[in-house]
Amino acid sequence: MSATRFSAPIDDRWLEDYEPGAVYEYGAVILGEADIVDFARRWAPQPMHVDPEAAAKGQFGGLIASGWHTVAVMMRLLADHFLSRVASIASPGIDELRWLRPVRPGDAPRIRVSILATERSRSRPDRGMVRTLVEVINQRNEPVMSLKAMNLMRRRSPA
Repeated sequence: MSATRFSAPIDDRWLEDYEPGAVYEYGAVILGEADIVDFARRWAPQPMHVDPEAAAKGQFGGLIASGWHTVAVMMRLLADHFLSRVASIASPGIDELRWLRPVRPGDAPRIRVSILATERSRSRPDRGMVRTLVEVINQRNEPVMSLKAMNLMRRRSPA
């Protein structure tokens, strides 16, 4: 489901196809308790992520996904649906990462990507930067995470 449709498919999408002001939505991914615990055991082994009994007694009142798990889900959806398969080069980083609400077992996060700006590179005419606001939203339409991303993209025509 998307608020706006791209003019080009993901395997033929270039810098010029990322238009400031456009908004796209993708997802949702249902996170079960096993998903949350498996990720956390490997990458974020804290009681609120791996031990349902301890989590029930903690400040969140139950098991929650690691914020880094939420980032990983966001990245998967971004890579599967938003980032060009032919023009995406790399990302120099993100700004303003915020975890706003916990993600719990059974939640179904999706992403909303708003293109804030695109800029052509002055020093390398074959590429430019896409700046986006990426929001992760749960099934109750509540934002659970947000960040501002930068992605380098090749241009369709450097001229």
